[in-house]
Amino acid sequence: MSVRRLFASLLYEGQLDDADLLEEIEQSCWALAEDDRAGRRWSKEHGYRGYTSYASLNDLPIRDPVFADLRKKLDRHVARFAEECAFDLGGRKLKLDSLWVNVLKPGGHHSAHIHPHSVVSGTLYVAMPKGSGALKLEDPRLPMLMAAPPRRPDAPDDLATFATATPEPGTVLLWESWLRHEVVPNVAKGERISVSFNYR
Repeated sequence: MSVRRLFASLLYEGQLDDADLLEEIEQSCWALAEDDRAGRRWSKEHGYRGYTSYASLNDLPIRDPVFADLRKKLDRHVARFAEECAFDLGGRKLKLDSLWVNVLKPGGHHSAHIHPHSVVSGTLYVAMPKGSGALKLEDPRLPMLMAAPPRRPDAPDDLATFATATPEPGTVLLWESWLRHEVVPNVAKGERISVSFNYR
């Protein structure tokens, strides 16, 4: 007997490996949360518990050299992930399409979603106090499982219905943009700070 494991959904985990840059990014995130009135207004109007620049600023790598430095490092991580995914890019490279800051207050979460019009999405985790919301990923076959029985709690990652990742500061996580994911509620006493991005 043989069993083939088919149709993998990959989750890439890397490290920024630059403590000084990570500290500068955190300072820039706090400055944006303070100065970006449009972002604060959008966050309030849309029930985002904290601050995000998602709908207010689309030029962070041009606006702040810290994010330009981050972009260079992310480009390398995304290139490695694209290779792991066996993407045939015809000699081209995936390019950063959008990058935004998230400062999630205690009690905040981000409901399940995908990132349309992108190929690779990801997040750099900047500040993760104990109890910060983990990233929860959903089996993309879930809508088709119909009468399938639930998976056992000890099911391996590639058979589980959901998988979680609890990153540390400096962790870079990447996944294909169609993979549904969410941020579980932040039960920490402090803010969970991250920088999310899309490549296409």
